[in-house]
Amino acid sequence: MLSVLNGNFRQSLKTMAQPLKILVCGDIGGKWEQLYKRISSVQKKAGAFDMLFCVGDSFGQNVAEWKQYVDLELTAPIDTYILGPNMPSQVEFYEDLNGCELCPNITYLGRRGVYTTGTGLSIAYLSGMEGPTSDTTFTQKDIEDLRQPRMNDNSFLGVDILLTSQWPRGVEKYGLPVNGGVKSAETGSELISQLALALKPRYHFAAQEGEYYERLPYRNHKVLRESSKQVTRFIGMARVGNAQKRKFLYAFNVKPLKHISLKELISQPEDVTECPFIVDDSAHAKQIQNEDRGNQFFYDPKAMDGPVNKRHHGGGGGPREKHPNQAMGPCWFCLGSPEVEKQLVVSIGEHCYVALAKGGLVPDHVLILPIGHHQSTVSAPEEVVKEIDKFKSALRKCYKSQKKVVVFFERNYKSSHLQIQVVPLPGAVAHGVPRAFEDSAKQHELDLQEIPKLTDLKQVLQPGCPYFYAEVPNGDKLLTRVNKGFPLQFGREVLSDKALLDMPHRVDWRACSQSKEQDIEDAQEMRKMFKPFDFNDDEEEDE
Repeated sequence: MLSVLNGNFRQSLKTMAQPLKILVCGDIGGKWEQLYKRISSVQKKAGAFDMLFCVGDSFGQNVAEWKQYVDLELTAPIDTYILGPNMPSQVEFYEDLNGCELCPNITYLGRRGVYTTGTGLSIAYLSGMEGPTSDTTFTQKDIEDLRQPRMNDNSFLGVDILLTSQWPRGVEKYGLPVNGGVKSAETGSELISQLALALKPRYHFAAQEGEYYERLPYRNHKVLRESSKQVTRFIGMARVGNAQKRKFLYAFNVKPLKHISLKELISQPEDVTECPFIVDDSAHAKQIQNEDRGNQFFYDPKAMDGPVNKRHHGGGGGPREKHPNQAMGPCWFCLGSPEVEKQLVVSIGEHCYVALAKGGLVPDHVLILPIGHHQSTVSAPEEVVKEIDKFKSALRKCYKSQKKVVVFFERNYKSSHLQIQVVPLPGAVAHGVPRAFEDSAKQHELDLQEIPKLTDLKQVLQPGCPYFYAEVPNGDKLLTRVNKGFPLQFGREVLSDKALLDMPHRVDWRACSQSKEQDIEDAQEMRKMFKPFDFNDDEEEDE
């Protein structure tokens, strides 16, 4: 195979420092004239491209157009590289299934391989569809032949481009849905998912589904467990000349990874997601939690002193139905528990509630808590997490009206019930929050890392895994996995810093206790301040 490519793969005349101009198209289906007409138009506007890669079915029932290229009546206007047959009826178009030049400027790459051009661009390719061994399929052995040599090479960083006809299974997970109802879980290849995971391509192109789909880039490393690696951009191409006019030609510039700095290579875009193919290893998720009762207090809206916004959780003194997510034993935070601090609830939603923090850093320091018993954001069901986010948004607006910013943090360690701490800060100190977290983390030798803004905790953590998580005013998300000995007051310690609230004497909540009368007064003030922003306030209160 390499001898064919070495003889026929035309090398770009560009210097290694310059990016290459690449075109990729989806299933040609024998519509060569339409494809090349479109490419000629593109090159007239954007200048010459270095090469064209084609994924999917290259040949259709109408062979007349193809025959003109074989008979030298027409010549491809750009160096073109195609994949192998995907069905038995296409085999006749390939003289050598191991790879060959089909006609001037059009080369069949081969069944599988990885080739590096003279400019350093690395292209991995896999022809056919997943299935039992035949001329038009690939099997687990093909995947192993491609990935094993690279898995044993410590210097291997990944490839620039991966070309397959079939989509990888599950590629849209964590990304946007595909138009046309395409579901790769039903039509994609698990073997290609394995291959993409092993080769870490910067770009992965596939076809066969008839839809154009440019997925959000995904990372190729496990956050907090592996060093950063380059992201992958998966692009599914539509068919050439499709009636819906979906995109079948993709143009991009790429500099070979071997000629760019490591910093540039591993740069993570803001919209990066978790890898859809990684199955999280749960070894680190072994729980080291011991219940830290009394860390804060628990609240109940029954017989409240003063009005509280409520939704379907009446304010009367009648018996409350047992919530389906109750703790096995007493819990200071489940809303159905008899162990309550009734005066501190601010607002109650369908799945969560907000309450003033006992021993808060500041008078308007509150907690967001699930009504039922859930240990952490990672283990909470979707409806709970959605309402937590809804409360976060409302509280941001509330504090903004007071010219304040807000920090949210959660410590899933020595606490049995999910607690989102919500601490407002003067707007003037917002810029110093990330630095304060960084400095305190260094002091405690914590591996506190920023995770992408579009990543949620469930993508990077297993239920039961101890962690500390914070959202700071500039939108950054900070996360560290917790080991034994983690400082329980880490979040309060950071926010008490001289550069922020400047109140080191309030790091421990127990040193901040006040009278019940003062708690009631602070809670009433918080309800009044939050009322214009409370999405529960538009509901009729129970009588």
